[in-house]
Amino acid sequence: MPRIVSDRAEKTEEMVVLASTLEEGKIPVGVYRIFLISLLGSIFAFFASLVVAYVYRAQSKQLWNPIMLPGVLWLSTMLIALSSFTFESARQFHKRGLWHVSSKFLLATAVLGAAFLASQLTAWRQLVQQGVFMENNPHSSFFYLFTGLHGAHLVGGIAALAYIMFGHNKRRQLLNAVCYYWHFLGLLWLGLFEVLRTVG
Repeated sequence: MPRIVSDRAEKTEEMVVLASTLEEGKIPVGVYRIFLISLLGSIFAFFASLVVAYVYRAQSKQLWNPIMLPGVLWLSTMLIALSSFTFESARQFHKRGLWHVSSKFLLATAVLGAAFLASQLTAWRQLVQQGVFMENNPHSSFFYLFTGLHGAHLVGGIAALAYIMFGHNKRRQLLNAVCYYWHFLGLLWLGLFEVLRTVG
């Protein structure tokens, strides 16, 4: 394995060498953290601006016809909360070196994530059957926008999860980053669902 000399080597009596984190094909540990912080910050700012626009628009009742939220959204909330628990369990088992156990929880997380998306699509279908479309009024437009964009981000999370499960990169830092991203999406959905329930 390539070795690099520590920048402290000249200040010590004995030379200090460290395993290189810049080997070909490997990403330095800090990159995952920086990328994650940047990604979550941009996603939060984007959805925060949408929520502000939603709350502002809801104050004007002109052409604003509140829609009845499908009850299946409660199931969606339970599924994504449970998936956050299974992902955290997978992270803890991976941290202890129990990859085979961790992989089972990762698979459960992926299944729950897919079930969450299916429940969201079910909510859309129920609204369509009631004649509620995106262009009907601002309330329905924001509902489809919130749920659609959140679902798209969750699809990205499932893709990253599949990469960890079936790819060759099993680094703990990568698993941690994807896990925190998943937790963030869970909290984001709780916030969006609360806004949709209470405002409008």
